[in-house]
Amino acid sequence: MAKRSASRGTGGLALWLGLSALVILLDQLSKIAVLRTFAYGEARPVTDFFNLVLVYNRGAAFSFLAQAGGWQRWLFTAIGIVATVFIVWLMKRHAGQRMFCLALALIMGGALGNVIDRVAYGHVIDFLDFYAGRYHWPAFNLADSAIFLGAALLIVDEIRRVRRQS
Repeated sequence: MAKRSASRGTGGLALWLGLSALVILLDQLSKIAVLRTFAYGEARPVTDFFNLVLVYNRGAAFSFLAQAGGWQRWLFTAIGIVATVFIVWLMKRHAGQRMFCLALALIMGGALGNVIDRVAYGHVIDFLDFYAGRYHWPAFNLADSAIFLGAALLIVDEIRRVRRQS
């Protein structure tokens, strides 16, 4: 029984790592396309509530610490790498928990997509700009979307787990 569980866990880990790699690939390809197509700050309307725009974020979510002296680049890079190691450990331990591992794979892929930007460019490339009237949500990217979706799935997974135990 332990043998089957171990092989299933390894196969499951490969699936989740593959999904993370897919998130990274799609994120990086979308950023390269935007970098090649847009000038910094250029916005192109897509709908009456959505633009594509090229902006850089030197900070974290909502440009937190964006105005710091540059050290935040390495802090957020280190956080992303440490989170990745922890996520891989969690996925190995819980490879049979599909929604949990799906959520972690999305979070890890998104985190590494942004780590790549920080290392390569010194900032994260954002380009998705949603708005209502004059209010614009801070621009974000596919990596951020994967992190958000993964976090939402973690919440759903936990709610389902608690309900099953009740």
